[in-house]
Amino acid sequence: MCYAIPGKVIEIKDKSVIVEYFGEKRKALNEFVDLKIGDYIYAQGGYVISRVPEKEALETLEAWKDLFFELKKIDLKISERRFAEEGFSKEFIDLLNRAVGSDATTTSPAVNGQTGAPNLSRADLLYILNAQKPKELDAIYRAANFVRQKHLGNACCVHGIIEFSNYCINNCWYCGIRNDNQSIKRYRMEIDEIVEAMDMAVNKYGFKAMVLQSGEDPWYADEKLVELVKKIKEKCAVLLFISIGERSPETYTRLFEAGARGVLLRFETSNAALYEKLRPGKKLADRLAIIEHCYKLGYLILTGSIIGLPNQTADDLINDIELAKKLHAEMYTFGPLIPHHATPLKNTAFGNLDLSLKVIAATRFIDPNAKIVVTTALETLNPKEGQQQGLLAGANSLMINCTPKKYQPHYEIYPDKAGIKDPLEEKIEDTLALLKSLGRAPTDLGIT
Repeated sequence: MCYAIPGKVIEIKDKSVIVEYFGEKRKALNEFVDLKIGDYIYAQGGYVISRVPEKEALETLEAWKDLFFELKKIDLKISERRFAEEGFSKEFIDLLNRAVGSDATTTSPAVNGQTGAPNLSRADLLYILNAQKPKELDAIYRAANFVRQKHLGNACCVHGIIEFSNYCINNCWYCGIRNDNQSIKRYRMEIDEIVEAMDMAVNKYGFKAMVLQSGEDPWYADEKLVELVKKIKEKCAVLLFISIGERSPETYTRLFEAGARGVLLRFETSNAALYEKLRPGKKLADRLAIIEHCYKLGYLILTGSIIGLPNQTADDLINDIELAKKLHAEMYTFGPLIPHHATPLKNTAFGNLDLSLKVIAATRFIDPNAKIVVTTALETLNPKEGQQQGLLAGANSLMINCTPKKYQPHYEIYPDKAGIKDPLEEKIEDTLALLKSLGRAPTDLGIT
């Protein structure tokens, strides 16, 4: 199954191409593929991934045609909103109006063209994060889902992830693979083993974007990592993200030159004092400097924080969202704290599901054009409905674990991680069924 819809190249300017599919146009950057106008391509995250033979592209587009427009209708219906008749106070309805950027009973454009965060004060955002009434929460989530549909349509990114090592030199208080945890079985995948798993995910199962993730493991020296990226790019047409922690600027430069184009590096919290307590010996400024370096290189940035840390405030969470936006996040990733029994936070309460959903919604209001991932941690809090709840609160991205089954239970950053017992084929089928039920198309062709 392909997690992209092929598009036809209708314009080329330097490294930029305009792609059309089903009457919609998107822009993508082309660095690796020799193209001409009229070619069909797959793109992901705004990057051209590969050329598609015309016959294959037309067959795929024909198969998608009716379903694509049917999914749009479903998504539009689900994302409709009606607030005034539900008995809310005028003040709350006014807040929702500011959040969506238009009046509460129509889908017309916002007055003066303003949308999203410019209409919300910090007091508004604090109200959203502190809201407790079930009817208000439901309205907030529906408003965020409306903003998502209004700005981005029904596209939903589906990424894969391979967790290739659970060794880590750090002792972060919130992480189960911390160096001092002697209770887990450690593993490292060999280069060829990782490439084989990537080949399976991309060339058999159709993933167009993949994340390579590990603990901060210096066993994978720069030479190994560069070799790994090059071998993957030789064998797989894929948008490749790396998630390897605080490595040197030179490491990230070399990996970009080898063909990696995305970095998943969360800053965990924007509160510097809290950061230094939870990551002994580390400075928030150093982590942010790495993210900024990667952005300047041209990487797509995936970043965010943990929700529910001890002594974390609603103000901290707003600062987290705003910091992620300042860091030019291509995708926001905010996940609830799930304490691990072998960490200093073992007696801390689990992150709150509704608070996590409120952060997703607030992120959507602050950045209407954002890609926001439903984290596995959120799914773990509610295995049956967590993904759906996240998507209906404004999120538009999912990640499927493609790590070989024998390793998945040991990448235990928190216990009882959702999905580790399910076969990959089943996870893919369940994800596609969920997206179809919500009217979402599993594609991320490019930007408007």
